[in-house]
Amino acid sequence: MSIKRPKHLLIVGGGVFQVPAIKIAKSMGLKVVVTDYNSEAEGMLLADYPIEVSTRNINLTVNTAKQFHRTCPLDGVLTVGTDASQTVAAVADALNLPGIPFEVAERATDKIKMRQVLKEKGVSVPDFRPIWTLEDCREAIKEMPLPLVIKPCDNMGARGVRKVERLDDLIPAFREAKEASISGKLILEEFMEGPELSLDALVFEDNIHITGVADRIIERDPYFVEVGHTLPSILPAEQQTQAVDVFKQAISALGIDIGAAKGDIKITPEGPKIVEIAARLSGGWMSAYTYPLATGVNLYKAAIQIALGEKPSDLTPKTSLFSAERSLLPPAGKILSIRGVEEARKIKGVKEIILMKEAGDMSEEPRSNMGKVGYVITVGKTREEAISINELARETLKIEIGAPNDLTWDIIRNNARKKFYIACKACTVCDGLECAGKVPGIGGIGTGSAFTENLTALARYQVNLRTIHEVKAPDTSVELFGHKLALPVLAAPITGMETNLAGGMDEREYADAILDGCLESGTIGMVGDGASPKKYLIGLEAIKKRGGLGIPVFKPREYNLDIIMRFKAAEDAGAVAVGVDIDAASFKTMAQKGQAVGPKTVSELRELKSHLKVPFILKGIMNVESALAAIEAGADAIVVSNHGGRVMDHMPGTAEVLPEIANAVGGRIKVLVDGGIREGIDILKMLALGADVVMIGRPVCIAAFGAGQEGVSYYLREKLNELKKAMILTGCGSIDQIDPSIIFRKKGDR
Repeated sequence: MSIKRPKHLLIVGGGVFQVPAIKIAKSMGLKVVVTDYNSEAEGMLLADYPIEVSTRNINLTVNTAKQFHRTCPLDGVLTVGTDASQTVAAVADALNLPGIPFEVAERATDKIKMRQVLKEKGVSVPDFRPIWTLEDCREAIKEMPLPLVIKPCDNMGARGVRKVERLDDLIPAFREAKEASISGKLILEEFMEGPELSLDALVFEDNIHITGVADRIIERDPYFVEVGHTLPSILPAEQQTQAVDVFKQAISALGIDIGAAKGDIKITPEGPKIVEIAARLSGGWMSAYTYPLATGVNLYKAAIQIALGEKPSDLTPKTSLFSAERSLLPPAGKILSIRGVEEARKIKGVKEIILMKEAGDMSEEPRSNMGKVGYVITVGKTREEAISINELARETLKIEIGAPNDLTWDIIRNNARKKFYIACKACTVCDGLECAGKVPGIGGIGTGSAFTENLTALARYQVNLRTIHEVKAPDTSVELFGHKLALPVLAAPITGMETNLAGGMDEREYADAILDGCLESGTIGMVGDGASPKKYLIGLEAIKKRGGLGIPVFKPREYNLDIIMRFKAAEDAGAVAVGVDIDAASFKTMAQKGQAVGPKTVSELRELKSHLKVPFILKGIMNVESALAAIEAGADAIVVSNHGGRVMDHMPGTAEVLPEIANAVGGRIKVLVDGGIREGIDILKMLALGADVVMIGRPVCIAAFGAGQEGVSYYLREKLNELKKAMILTGCGSIDQIDPSIIFRKKGDR
């Protein structure tokens, strides 16, 4: 008697979204082969035959499947919940298994090809343009009115998808989309107003069977994060019918004649329009849980049967319940504990609590549908009941997020971005490109070239590796004006919270965060003067509260008496030193507020110095002549600075002029520098070029906006650790051992 061979099914993808399909396949008596790049993925551990290969590696998956097929024939292949339709189609074609042609899968994956085909065949889609470069975006915007949406043409889960509300949004949105694109191709399309539906379908023998219409809940503007869905839809039957008709038209137009399809459809004032179509069942738990729970239909079983070339089971709904899925989205931070899980699971109507993260992991501010902490899935006899049970379950779950010392730079930037509004995007790299011309604001004046040149000038220098030495614990401390600093970094003065930074913090709150964060890190913060005549008093009050541990920097006001009055108030507050940012001699925001400023002669500066008992700093020195004049005037320190590129366009970067100035000064006074310093290695470079201490402005400002004092101290700790690592790798045991021998200019640079 022959033993009947069990059928073998290949499921492409072994992640959490494929686990339900794997379990159902095994319950059907199938032998399940699973491919995934992660050998420890949950689905791989469940598989009868786990094979370690990426779902995106089409050729390797096909060759692997062929090799497996020779010894153990495969009877079907499918995927669910991930964009692996092209891989599935290639395997099906290579092994003559049921499935769509590869070119159909390609059209259902590449958003540009998808829209082109649908448009050609008269299916309603948003106006769109293929995009490759930023210039393509700018040209497209001339023809398409804002707001728009930019997205990668070849990714899923809303990765890199962002709304472009105004022209200021274009550059950061383009960057995010480009980073998320596998091929680099993007699509720019009209923003569609209206509710959104998610639809699933199974296709077999020329019949498109709709298996669910759900209301999607999209939030977190300008991103498109699905925070949940409710099934069935509450929209009027006529709108649902129209959406189903457009969905079916799209399925046929793309050529999906067997298998599964999922669609996201916007109900716009002009009627339903296609957002996305995919040649697979949906992720997000609709096909796995909410539709089966509401209808009693085992959707994955039917999809598996179609993949095996069999007729699917009865797809007629057995029940008429309502189901709801909602994401767990606690605040950003380190997860300390997740409690109440078992209590929540015992609530009647709670069907699944799926946790994607655990204690010790990081909760992040979502910008796509990836990286969520978890999901809650509930069912009820009414829509309201399903939703209220879901709310109760989420309230029962207690997710404790760590204190600020569990911060990450991404969390700080995301928090800061919200407070900055449109004033600053808190870019991944603060390079001045996004904020060029934003003065008032945080950017560089004019073209912004003086801002960007600060980073460019630093990048011209490279660092020599020296690792044969005894340095294991470098000493990063320095002395400045009789005070020992744990690291050679000061927070540069920034003011104008309302004028420049959208009022995300008030002046007092900002000064407190800067000074306390610096003191906690073992250094000193600076406070500014600003255009408003009385604003300097806020900074001085903050310094006084901290025993004088702070340095105020004042504008070069036209009348010396105005500056002397400020000097006296600073000394009364106990300030460590005082400064004048002489480069603000024609500052735009001062003129807008009617505050007269101007350059100073050596004799005028000498007069200012004569009224001081504390060290005198002149900020804004960009050449040897000015440095020598500062020494003649009696300055105790200078700051090589182009004011962050905010006072004049087309200036050199500070790293370009620093060596010559430091050589001319010859140690007679302290030389400080700012401009483009972002990493510990940048601090090392500036010290090697001749600075005694560096100053950092915009990144420290982002840190203060993102997490207050804790953000500032976190950022400075990171820079300290980076500097220590750089010193070890260059053999510098102390700050005074950092010299020009550890750096050199790139070839081709003068």
